[in-house]
Amino acid sequence: MKRSIPFWPSVVIAFVSFVSVGCHTNAVTEGDRERSGQTSTPAQVSSSADVVKITAADLAVNAGQSVSAAIKLSIKPGFHVNANPPTFSYLIPTEVTAGKVEGVTAGKPDYPAAVKKKFQFADQPLAVYEGEALVTLPIRVAAGTAKGPRSLPITLRVQACDEQQCFPPATLNATIRVEVK
Repeated sequence: MKRSIPFWPSVVIAFVSFVSVGCHTNAVTEGDRERSGQTSTPAQVSSSADVVKITAADLAVNAGQSVSAAIKLSIKPGFHVNANPPTFSYLIPTEVTAGKVEGVTAGKPDYPAAVKKKFQFADQPLAVYEGEALVTLPIRVAAGTAKGPRSLPITLRVQACDEQQCFPPATLNATIRVEVK
């Protein structure tokens, strides 16, 4: 009696061999990209949250006084976000919004000056932020507010783009720690 090799195991072995060889010959690490000056590729970016990070410095302020909070946007190399205000009303601006916490009030954010840059997909230069952008947010602590820590929630609405396309907008969350003295 003649034994035949089942068809499916052969297909699986061929597929695994193909994928294994393909992955090893075309593998590029993040370190390789950084050393060569390449940035993330669109296949690695599914949302603006993959490109932009937000951090905020802690604050210490006396009751009845005001201070400015520094909110840092870190944008990966090779990408940009629309400035606030954007060049055109239909573009999604970078926007910081503060939540509420007892005794602490946030004012209107102050956005950095934009960089005007020409892209293939636009007829005229666009107002954008690249690299790091610093947004300042005035914070006022009401007189008579009890001493102690507070957590002021902030959100960043942003849309990141590269030289050819824009990615889905994202809302990023952070917290400003306010120590009332």
